[in-house]
Amino acid sequence: MNRLRYFKSVIFVIITLAFQYSCTQKQESKTIYVVRHAEKLLLEDDPELSVAGSARAVKLGQILEDKQITHVFSTNTIRTIATARHVSNHSGAEIEAYDAERHDDLVNELKKRKGNILVVGHSNTVHHLVNYFVGDGVKYPELEDIEYDYIFVVTLDDKGGSKVERKLYRDF
Repeated sequence: MNRLRYFKSVIFVIITLAFQYSCTQKQESKTIYVVRHAEKLLLEDDPELSVAGSARAVKLGQILEDKQITHVFSTNTIRTIATARHVSNHSGAEIEAYDAERHDDLVNELKKRKGNILVVGHSNTVHHLVNYFVGDGVKYPELEDIEYDYIFVVTLDDKGGSKVERKLYRDF
């Protein structure tokens, strides 16, 4: 009988310690950079970047080259992939496609990933993504068609909190 009681006590202690350990595990802090694709040509359904857009994509690569980017997400369009390419090439992170209509899925994936992340989206999707991380703060509106100059910096701390800053490319 004493062996059974001892065995139950040991099992109880192991389960209690495992539960406490899982509850005290901190989320790794990380930064998610969210941008709209760079300037595009206006003539096609899935256009390439314009000369100005190509220059902006190079600038984005320069801005993020020392940010230890480990993941790059882009919708599956020519302009978003071209915007992400310089960061991908420098960091060695492959460009992973995501569905712009499935914001919840992307947010969950971003939370799971370790390291700093770049997400390239569209004028009508970027605000959905960053507003997930704003919490009760002021929500960001949809970007205007002429707005290409913003980099949203989403900081996730090790306690699960988040902060969103909207910066201009020239701020870096």
